[in-house]
Amino acid sequence: MQTEEVIRTAGLSKIYRSGPVEVQALRGVDFSARSGEFIVILGPSGSGKSTFLNILGGLDSPSSGQIRFRDHDLTALDEAGLTRYRRDHVGFVFQFYNLMPSLTALENVALVTEIARAPMPPAEALELVGLGPRRDHFPAQLSGGEQQRVAIARAIAKRPDLLLCDEPTGALDSTTGVLVLEALSAVNRATGATTLVITHNAAIREIADRFVRFADGRIVEEQANAQRKRPSEVSW
Repeated sequence: MQTEEVIRTAGLSKIYRSGPVEVQALRGVDFSARSGEFIVILGPSGSGKSTFLNILGGLDSPSSGQIRFRDHDLTALDEAGLTRYRRDHVGFVFQFYNLMPSLTALENVALVTEIARAPMPPAEALELVGLGPRRDHFPAQLSGGEQQRVAIARAIAKRPDLLLCDEPTGALDSTTGVLVLEALSAVNRATGATTLVITHNAAIREIADRFVRFADGRIVEEQANAQRKRPSEVSW
């Protein structure tokens, strides 16, 4: 059964300028993702994948091309419009957790739910990532993997349409990384958020519905998986 298309790009390009120097980070990228898809984005450093994710999330704007979120043209939005788009529709997970050290896990998640339109209870978000019993612990009392799962709970507590993850396991060992990817997979299935995960680890592509590979600012490979593997089944 075909699901609703959530986001689409056409001819997406991005040029960064520093004085006389130009760096073309993206070169005419065409891409689409449907509701509930889990997509892994691969590629070496400098291939354009983080720039691409930042533009999808409204953190950056393209130099040319178009992005549509459902029926909305994101390239036509001003800064206030992009802020509303990020607040209402996008959850971000980065390599580093960016938790408030003076707040408990529950309080860190609650920060986001206070500004969301229809959030889930913070405790429910923590349960989804397997951290219900750790809700009253501070970041310093949590392992790196647990802190990243708090960051995932914070990102999904506002019920985003898009969950964008840039190297979420990059600072973790493989055993801990599996736990974080298990949490992302569980969240994707439970919430239906379209989930895009950037990684350097090519093996992770096996947990996705499909993967795309970037090189030199372009998508050079795109392939669907016949079946999604569990993160614990992947050989790192």
